[in-house]
Amino acid sequence: MALNVVIAGGGFGGLHAARRLERRLPRHSARITLVTDQNFLLYTPLLPGAASGALEPRHVVVPLREELDWADIRIARITSVDPAAKTLRMNLLDGSESEMGYDQLIVSLGSVSRVLPIPGLAEHGVGFKTLPDAVGLRNRALLPLEAAEELDDPEQRRQYLTFVYVGAGYAGLEGIAELQDYISDVLDRYPRCRLDGTRWLLVEATDRVMPEIPASLAEFATRELRGRGIEIHTGTLLEEVGDGWARLSTGETVPTRTVCWTAGVKPPAVVRRLGLPLTEHGRIETDSTLRVAGQQCVWAIGDSAAVPDPAHKGQRPSPPTAQHALRQGKVVGDNVAAALAGRSLRRFRYRTLGVFGDMGQHKAVATMLGVRLRGFPAWFAARTYHLAMMPGTARRLGLMVDWTVGLV
Repeated sequence: MALNVVIAGGGFGGLHAARRLERRLPRHSARITLVTDQNFLLYTPLLPGAASGALEPRHVVVPLREELDWADIRIARITSVDPAAKTLRMNLLDGSESEMGYDQLIVSLGSVSRVLPIPGLAEHGVGFKTLPDAVGLRNRALLPLEAAEELDDPEQRRQYLTFVYVGAGYAGLEGIAELQDYISDVLDRYPRCRLDGTRWLLVEATDRVMPEIPASLAEFATRELRGRGIEIHTGTLLEEVGDGWARLSTGETVPTRTVCWTAGVKPPAVVRRLGLPLTEHGRIETDSTLRVAGQQCVWAIGDSAAVPDPAHKGQRPSPPTAQHALRQGKVVGDNVAAALAGRSLRRFRYRTLGVFGDMGQHKAVATMLGVRLRGFPAWFAARTYHLAMMPGTARRLGLMVDWTVGLV
């Protein structure tokens, strides 16, 4: 009877785990089942480009069936796991419930936006985590321009022409820079809006933007964005959001119709229903081989797993980034195949090779292998990296066309 290896989640980690297992396991002796609630991988580092219109939305998604040869794909939402019985339960597309057994289980459920209980945020804010979020944000940026153009009172127009981003990490910094570029390109078509101009605010609770990059590059990014008229408020919290306004911890009430929340991620709620050991921050506890603590047949990778970070001697979890998840997927594929064959396992040893922060207008900040770049060289390096990492030749060509048109 063929062994059943189940992968829960089709993100960076899940897809690369499935691809590696297809190469490591004999097709006649094993069955690989990828269970995911979407039939595509969203290339999240390029999401700001899709929100700004710089990239076609279809160029930042990867259909899973195009990337896998013989793995079985089940579109379903996982609801729970019983490690003792080696089964997982899920809701299918038609709403019915189903149960599936497994011999080896890889959990790669990704993350969701970490939304704080700020009054009015759920009703009036917008997230920036999924492709519908990106497209919705672009529409949400254009519709206020249309509304403002119809108003005679400049004070009434102000709330439609003010955009607030909360969280100055990758998503917040890149998102506000790309969207400002987009609005600047179309603003000439709105005479009244052009006369008043737009206002952009980036709100960050810590003392600087992008803690993932060196302080010198963060300072360069701050100067660059402020030079474009983006207000950066560090050490500032969002306290409340209302219909047409947002109040900051500085006491300022900002008239705005667009509040975008990008302040961090957390494991999805289903992780707490898997019956697996969790850390204090809600991530699944694993060892350096990606095996879940206390389990022989369950593995965990990606944002929802607390994989020991080799860069810090295993004293803290690996950061929730795409470059870590996809490499964990490759390692867990090797280790599951090794475990089934009775071979020794290998440790996850990847250390961050570099980080990029795209600021639009053909500028970025980056650090690669200890080398710090800024401006156009960093922007070109970031584009080259993403082009190399994007699965599929056709999608790479699509990105090249989009970026080339943007340059022209």
